[in-house]
Amino acid sequence: MPAVALVVDDSMLIRYTVCRSLEERGYAVESATNGVEALQILERVHPDVIVTDMQMPKMSGSELITALKKNPETANIPIIIVAGRASGFDEKEKRANFAIYKDIDIQSQLDKALDAVMGKSQSQEAGK
Repeated sequence: MPAVALVVDDSMLIRYTVCRSLEERGYAVESATNGVEALQILERVHPDVIVTDMQMPKMSGSELITALKKNPETANIPIIIVAGRASGFDEKEKRANFAIYKDIDIQSQLDKALDAVMGKSQSQEAGK
């Protein structure tokens, strides 16, 4: 059974890029356009990793992370945030396990982030 990822981003291009990259690594992928949709998906899906944008309508990535950390069922899911610029990372978002930046090659960053948060052996398993 493949590892499951939830991608949360209001940008169709970023969402597509991240989803495609995860699928190429063997992940089953769910996606949402904001934190509210993500929480609805989490009622039926239990992902192994969550990749979320920070600036979204309805519920921001920061608000989503707060909700995830408060819920015992989701508190330990690794979180990778997608930030607008490398220079714009807010220290309070250290609640996430890893950050990738839209102004740098997303795919190579995502590969490094997955290896870091999921462990090389588990991310390689997802690719089988």
